[in-house]
Amino acid sequence: MNRPDRAASLHKARARATATPVDPSWPLRLAEDLRGIRADWKTSAEVCADAAWAARSAGRSVLGLLSSEDVLATDRDPITARTLVHLYLSALRFDFRCPTLQRLVEHLAETTRQPLDCYTRALYAFALLGQSRPEGLTVMDEVLTEAEEHPKTLHVLLHGLWFGQDLDEGAERLLALSSRLALATGTGTGTGTGTGPIVLFRVAGALRRMDRYDEGLGAIDREIDCLPPGDTSVHADLVRERSLICAARGLHQHRSPTRTSSGVPS
Repeated sequence: MNRPDRAASLHKARARATATPVDPSWPLRLAEDLRGIRADWKTSAEVCADAAWAARSAGRSVLGLLSSEDVLATDRDPITARTLVHLYLSALRFDFRCPTLQRLVEHLAETTRQPLDCYTRALYAFALLGQSRPEGLTVMDEVLTEAEEHPKTLHVLLHGLWFGQDLDEGAERLLALSSRLALATGTGTGTGTGTGPIVLFRVAGALRRMDRYDEGLGAIDREIDCLPPGDTSVHADLVRERSLICAARGLHQHRSPTRTSSGVPS
């Protein structure tokens, strides 16, 4: 398939997957479409993450259409199997079901006939990072050597670092990851790419954890000012994070002793 035809087929597959979330057959139809263009793991990750998010937003989560048995079945062709894995694990990620996601990937690793693809391992890293388990950082570093600048994979890892509030140096690692080229250019949405609202939202949270409150507020305020009109969901996330930063800063200032002009605590 030449490049224009493949791009058109991919656009059609993405549109069909997100257009009718109430149709319970769409996951298998998407798998058929991706098999038709011989999609690699990167293409599958991009389409499946968006489709899983769209279904969840419509109140028709993939978790209600597929089961763990569907994901673990060993009698499917590789592309279909990978599609169902990407859809189901993405849905678990969006619901923050980290222990379930971890167990499922570990079961997959034991039973699959081929190595797990990079995006599936990124989702595994998310599950570990989200539980503040330090081995998640090791898995993340392994994934980064293979993922290079694949935006969807980087977003999964960034998400895990953001959710893992008790990770040692997790905030520092988040800031470092956010500067990667694929996240530092363009515009982004909740599941997209670029230094858009979702990246700066996570960066602001990391700055709060590092007691860098003014920097976090500055990032939030600049992003709110640049949001497209009517972008209510992202706006709500940014405003909530801003409130958290203000509360943390106020608590920090309250705990710090006031000092006289001579520098001696009063």
